[in-house]
Amino acid sequence: MSRHLPVAGSGDVRAALVRDLGADRRAVAAVIVVNALASAAGLAGPWLLGRIIDTIQAGPTDVLSAVDRLAFGALLFTIAQTVLSWWALKLGYRFGERTAARVRERFLRRVLALPPRVADHLPSGDLIARGSTDASLVATTLRYAVPEVMVAVVHALFLMIAVLVLDPLLGLCGLVCLIGVGTAVRWYLRRARPAYLEAAASGGELADVIAGTAKGARTIELLGLEQRRRQAAESAITRARSANLRTLWLRTVLFPSAEISLALPVIGVLLIGGILYADGLVSLGVVVTATVYLRQLVGPLETLMYSIEQLQGAAASYARVEGVADVSTAEPQQYTRGGNASDEDQGDRIRVNNAHYSYTGARDVLHGIDLLVEPGERLAIVGTSGAGKPTLARLLAGLDRPRTGSVTIGGAPVADLSPDVLREHVVLITQDHHVFHDTVRDNLRIARPDATDQELQAALDAVGAKWVVDLPHGLDTEVGHDITLDGASAQQLSLARVALADPHTLILDEATAQLDPRSARQTERSLAAVLQGRTVIAIAHRLHTAHDADRIAVMEAGEIVEIGTHDELVNARRVYGKLWQAWHSGSSNPPPDDPP
Repeated sequence: MSRHLPVAGSGDVRAALVRDLGADRRAVAAVIVVNALASAAGLAGPWLLGRIIDTIQAGPTDVLSAVDRLAFGALLFTIAQTVLSWWALKLGYRFGERTAARVRERFLRRVLALPPRVADHLPSGDLIARGSTDASLVATTLRYAVPEVMVAVVHALFLMIAVLVLDPLLGLCGLVCLIGVGTAVRWYLRRARPAYLEAAASGGELADVIAGTAKGARTIELLGLEQRRRQAAESAITRARSANLRTLWLRTVLFPSAEISLALPVIGVLLIGGILYADGLVSLGVVVTATVYLRQLVGPLETLMYSIEQLQGAAASYARVEGVADVSTAEPQQYTRGGNASDEDQGDRIRVNNAHYSYTGARDVLHGIDLLVEPGERLAIVGTSGAGKPTLARLLAGLDRPRTGSVTIGGAPVADLSPDVLREHVVLITQDHHVFHDTVRDNLRIARPDATDQELQAALDAVGAKWVVDLPHGLDTEVGHDITLDGASAQQLSLARVALADPHTLILDEATAQLDPRSARQTERSLAAVLQGRTVIAIAHRLHTAHDADRIAVMEAGEIVEIGTHDELVNARRVYGKLWQAWHSGSSNPPPDDPP
């Protein structure tokens, strides 16, 4: 599977934006209407100022009272504009908050909906960057920049229309002088999208390098790979720096050019208006009003200029966030199902039929695996390191799909089951577990969102989680805030999720391997309670784990070379018999059996 996450195209981003705007269309309409009223109120002030100037020039007998009335009207319209503008921004900010939440939730749903076999192969650093940095930039833009841009656009349009209505010649003169702004923006936009996409991608690559280095720190130290990882990080930093410097260079060209261009309309109207006034073609009030309108136009245009940079960055981030929708859930390897399921495959029977698997497509690591696991059976899979045991476990759990052949539960391909349905059938329990910084209740309801408190408590009791009774806020206690769980307690919480999911088959891959002996014994007792009445497939890295299993499958070089009971395999004196004899003779006091 590709190590690069897709990026949504411009059309897809526009379509997503339209959907987000349409989802809150009443708020959008309210922002536009209120802002239009604010802009209309704002036009009255300059017009009344021009009337004051013309009134003074005309010099009627009651000039002072007329000026007072006009000035009072300008004051009222200014207050109205201020209040309406505040209201429009308030509506816009609320719209932005709701839309930002919608974008984040949609991203999270898409990621959680990915099949585990697909999610496991995605670059985690880039995925984290999209869900954090990119989603935050999109949220900030929707929260602040979009409402301000909407206000600025409506205000600018009203001002342009007003100056044209006031005097078409002066209006055209002022608008022609805005060509410089349009040229600068057009130059910027043609280069901005690829530059900002590159900057965002380089940030995701850097996050991926850092996350991979942190995750594999112990392996890097053991193999002496520090210098190689340092070089990879420095290369990623260099690319990120270069990409961000390119966006900075674009801004250093855009902003000075726009600042100069924004001054030209006022200068042009003053020059042309002065000539027209001298020729008696327009009044001084009209020239002053047009000049004030165009001077006010600088404000919303400056807002647009300074927002355009944030909008470009947000558009690139929006494309990356929306690109998760295009993550392919198809397998890069060709896969054939084993035909129609026979009657004997129905129910909870697990069947592996001539399964081959390759991580890269170049070389198989599993070769022609055939295996049948009956409901309620306890099967142990043993073999030397590198035999392919964890890989087979991933196929059985539906996390990967065989290149050829099939792995089915009740006749249905395991890898084709949705995560919710798969969790009801089979769960893989490893030494890795995760506890979320959330309440104990919500940590458990990941497995069953509709579970009642009584069912949650029953699941905790089933795994022996006695520490729950001492929680300060019961099931509402926040893990990571109110309490910190040790390894055994965290594993018990994970096992309680398994009890809630209630799958018929559990696959164990050394769930207690990294715990200290005391915690391991406690977790093994909890695990034994969860295993009751279920099909159990245990990946046995230690032979005493397999001793009490109903059957044992022995793997060697990606193949199952033996299968039978413990006594049958020991008496056969082949691979398992030799392994058992070597282990048994090398340990005068074998450890007590693990729960199979």
